[in-house]
Amino acid sequence: MELRIEGLAKVYKGGVRALDNVTLTIPCGLFGLLGPNGAGKSTLMRTIATLQEPDSGSIHLDRPGLGSLDVLRSKDEVRRILGYLPQDFGVYPRVNAEEMLDQVALLKGMVNRKQRKETVHELLHRVNLWEHRKKRLTGYSGGMRQRFGIAQALIGNPQLLIVDEPTAGLDPGERNRFYNLISEIGDNVIVILSTHIVEDVMDLCSNMAIIHLGKVLFTGAPDRAVLSLEGKVWRKSVERELVKDYSSRMHVISNKLVAGRPQIHVYADSLPEEGFVPVAPDLEDVFFSRIAGLNN
Repeated sequence: MELRIEGLAKVYKGGVRALDNVTLTIPCGLFGLLGPNGAGKSTLMRTIATLQEPDSGSIHLDRPGLGSLDVLRSKDEVRRILGYLPQDFGVYPRVNAEEMLDQVALLKGMVNRKQRKETVHELLHRVNLWEHRKKRLTGYSGGMRQRFGIAQALIGNPQLLIVDEPTAGLDPGERNRFYNLISEIGDNVIVILSTHIVEDVMDLCSNMAIIHLGKVLFTGAPDRAVLSLEGKVWRKSVERELVKDYSSRMHVISNKLVAGRPQIHVYADSLPEEGFVPVAPDLEDVFFSRIAGLNN
C-alpha cells in the first residue's frame, strides 16, 4: 500500500502559496514530514485528511487487491480507514474521555457496544489515561489532551494515520510514551508524522520529506540525507558579536548556545578558515542546509 500525491497546489487569499506542486510517494510505515512553522505541512495534512480542497493535483491510495482510491473524490470511503490527529482540536466541555472515545468509535461504525467498550478501555490503557478516564476533557493538561487525541486517532485500526505536530507540548516522558505507541502500529499502515522537531523524525521514521514554503526540498531516508552532508559541516565556537560577521561571509546553517557561547555550524566543501573543526552531520544540519538552499 502507498499514498501517491501528484502536483498538489494550494494558494490562499493574498497570494500565500501554501502548497507548490507537491509530489510525494509515501509507503507503509512511518513517514516524517519535516518543516518549519508555516512550511505548508498542516495544509498538506488537512488536504490528505479530506478536510479541504487543493486548487490542483491529485491524491491516490493504492491498496493491493483493492485498486486505487481517489482520496479527493471518495472522501467518505477514505474517512472510514483514516485516523487523524490535528495540531489543534476542540473537546466537548462536559464529556469525559471514556464517553468521548465511545462516541468516536460509534461514529466510525463500531455499533457493537461490547466491542466499543473493549476498544476504548484498551486505548485508554495504551495512552496512559485509564486513571483519568472519568475526568472531563476540559480539565486535562496539554499533554493529557494530546494523548487523548492519539487515542481517538487510533480507533478502528486505521490504514492511513495522520498526526500533525503530535509531540508539541509533551514532556520528555510523555514524548517517549508517544514514540513507543506510534512504533507499535506496524508496517502495514501508512503513518504520516508532520513535525518541526528533528528528533521525532530521526527517532521514528524510515522515510521522510523536508518541506519549506510549500515546496518539497528533499525526500528519502533520513540516514541518506545525513550522508549527503558528510565532510561538509564545520563547527566553531565564536564570540557573540562575531556571529553576524560569520553569517555574512559563510554559509552558517545553525547557531546555538553551548555553555553560554555561540557555536556555529558552517556548510563548506573544505575548511572555511583556521579554527573550524569537521563535525559529523546530523538531521538538524540537513534540515537547516536544505531550507537555506544548500546541498540541494
